[in-house]
Amino acid sequence: MFDLLAEMWSYAFMQRAFVATTVLSASVAPVGAFLVLRRLSLAGEAMAHAISPGVVIGFVVAGLSVFSLLIGGLIAGVGAAILTAVLARKTILRSDASLASIYLIALALGIFILSAAGSAVPLKSFLFGSILGIDDASLILVGAVATVTLVSFAVLLRPLIVSTCDPVFFEAQTRRPMLVEQAFMLILVLNLLAAFKTLGTLMAVGLMILPATSARYWSSTITGQLVLSFLFALASSWLGLTLSYLFPETPSGPAIVLTAGGFFLLSVLAGPLGFGLSPRRSVRRRPSALSRSATERTRQ
Repeated sequence: MFDLLAEMWSYAFMQRAFVATTVLSASVAPVGAFLVLRRLSLAGEAMAHAISPGVVIGFVVAGLSVFSLLIGGLIAGVGAAILTAVLARKTILRSDASLASIYLIALALGIFILSAAGSAVPLKSFLFGSILGIDDASLILVGAVATVTLVSFAVLLRPLIVSTCDPVFFEAQTRRPMLVEQAFMLILVLNLLAAFKTLGTLMAVGLMILPATSARYWSSTITGQLVLSFLFALASSWLGLTLSYLFPETPSGPAIVLTAGGFFLLSVLAGPLGFGLSPRRSVRRRPSALSRSATERTRQ
């Protein structure tokens, strides 16, 4: 076993995979944590489909270039987020219904363009990830997105916490509350795009949400959930890559997400805020500090 692990670390492509997933775990962890806290877990999946037309058009126009796919996906993702917000504020539809409608149209449009282009094979492998074949450009993209994400959260953390705990109070105290929402959706889109050459869009959503939902069963504070989300994502990535190496027939992306799913099931069963098989079952009914703060403000 130790010889196999030593052999795994000797390969450059495995070293790149471990570096990429480590950086990606640090980037997607805060995004996933706030998606769960804001009850927008399915928004990540929806945005993953919403950016597909831009990615496909970028591929058709400029080929399998990281820059072209980034620009195309970014334009499509930002456009979908803005249109969703406008429909939610100006029409009778709520944001979840607006986002669902837009992402279904975008997904159908992406598949139509992909079929009309007749060059689906390379793009398909790009969409579903190739973590063991990641190149320098993709590594730079992942690192740049992680830097932007962490710096942005350092600036937006307090507004995000307030808008998550008490959106009514936040809108009353802020002139343009929509800017925070759009900035968060932009960060979400960037992280989905950064995951194209690593886990693929669909697998990246799993790495984004499952560690965050697992952390929710262990901690009732935002700080604890952010830290645990990163640790669960990192452990899932490393264990998944190791399993895919030890069992060559196992694809890396699904192995990582299934490992994250294992942590989720363990958290549901043993977490103090889950089914409570641990001695601290009573913590399950104890409201978090954030919930208490929001309740007090609402009463005032």
